[in-house]
Amino acid sequence: MGVRRIFTTTMVEATPAGETGSSDDWRDREAAIALQGGDERGLETLVRRHQIPAIRAAFAITGDRHLAEDIVADAFLNAYLRIHQFDSKRPFTPWFFRIVVNGALKAVSRRQYVSAGLDPASTEAHCDPEAHVLQRELQQSVFDAIRALPPKQRAVVVLRYYLDLDEASIARTVGSPRGTVKARLFLARNRLRKALQYAGEVDMGNKR
Repeated sequence: MGVRRIFTTTMVEATPAGETGSSDDWRDREAAIALQGGDERGLETLVRRHQIPAIRAAFAITGDRHLAEDIVADAFLNAYLRIHQFDSKRPFTPWFFRIVVNGALKAVSRRQYVSAGLDPASTEAHCDPEAHVLQRELQQSVFDAIRALPPKQRAVVVLRYYLDLDEASIARTVGSPRGTVKARLFLARNRLRKALQYAGEVDMGNKR
């Protein structure tokens, strides 16, 4: 079972921002351009499109749902205040999620947050109780392993395996060279493999 599938089956259902197609990128740009022109309906569109994926990403980094919601609210406010800095020729997602990820990393650093664990209400129900228990245990093991990573490694794992961003997009999002991103992903994958060797098979080797 891939780590990205565990993300998407554990948290609230929504289309991950990294999986949007060119038409969605175009809608993002149109909304951002409208907002740059003073039309606040552009912000409403961007919130509808990105709020839930952003909360999921912030939660995966911080381990605290309420903190994640606050981080995303601040991120939208910052995006609104800095929208003139957005280059409409580029995709909106990496630009916005850089704000989200940086906010989450600052929160982790500032508060040294300890994971509160999964929210049981956010986990899917299964018809087979035994399979449900096993799935929950594996999900919890994966989240515990991810949250045990250093914050910067945790961030690139979330961006790669949940948001499905490529290394170049991750580099733009976190503001680091691509080689640094590649190194963090390599170290994170090795740490996760070791942490999960007794929790079940999680294939992280094919997506680079």
